[in-house]
Amino acid sequence: MSEFHRLGLGTYRNTDPDACRTAVETALETGYRHVDTAQMYDNETYVGEGIAAADVAREDVFLATKLDTDNLARDAVHESSAASLERLDTDYVDLLYVHWPIDSYDAAETLPALDTLHTEGAIRNVGLSNFTPELLDEAIETLEAPVFAHQVEMHPLLQQEALHERAVADDYWLVAYCPVARGQVADVPELVEIGEKHDATPYQVSLAWLLAKENVAAIPKATSKQHIVENYGALDVELSEADVAKIDRIEREERLVDFPAAPWN
Repeated sequence: MSEFHRLGLGTYRNTDPDACRTAVETALETGYRHVDTAQMYDNETYVGEGIAAADVAREDVFLATKLDTDNLARDAVHESSAASLERLDTDYVDLLYVHWPIDSYDAAETLPALDTLHTEGAIRNVGLSNFTPELLDEAIETLEAPVFAHQVEMHPLLQQEALHERAVADDYWLVAYCPVARGQVADVPELVEIGEKHDATPYQVSLAWLLAKENVAAIPKATSKQHIVENYGALDVELSEADVAKIDRIEREERLVDFPAAPWN
């Protein structure tokens, strides 16, 4: 079984077949072993082809995908996850998330279906994404399988302290999407200053800050080889406790992914 790697490749909006395939292959050849996709991204086929093209065994890749919001009724969970496996050209995924607890989501319907997939081995781990603390409570109480990960927007401008504390207390991974705030961290003075001290980019500093935290992983999206390699370089950036504390003190709260039906609204 593949191990969970804390720095993964995000593939949101990477829908060009060649670009997506190449990005996944390049990331795996660079050293990444965690690839994140979703039914909603319309690129599972290309992600699977990228994994197949790389000189890395499938069992060494931690592959995650997510159920679309229209596919959360019991039968739809089974049917759509089987379709995902077919598109990804794999017998299992390492992690299957509920992408958003909205639309067809019903804890009593959706979560037992995930438990069944987990028992059958079609999914190795169960994940949640974009859940509020109240919805987390309900899901954890309903699921028989342990929650492996909760994926949320998280970066120095949206630090998610409460959700992080919960992840540490209950011992599951908090997986950060938009971990460089869609490039906005480049203009954050604290990150620029710390980056200059470590000969690192603000993007690498943002990722290193996340990875310095207990039970946190990050899945930066990248398509070019330059950005894929640059993000991977964050693993070599060793922030001091003072560096981490300085970023922790940033008091801005800027959510980039938001819409009226989001569960926190």
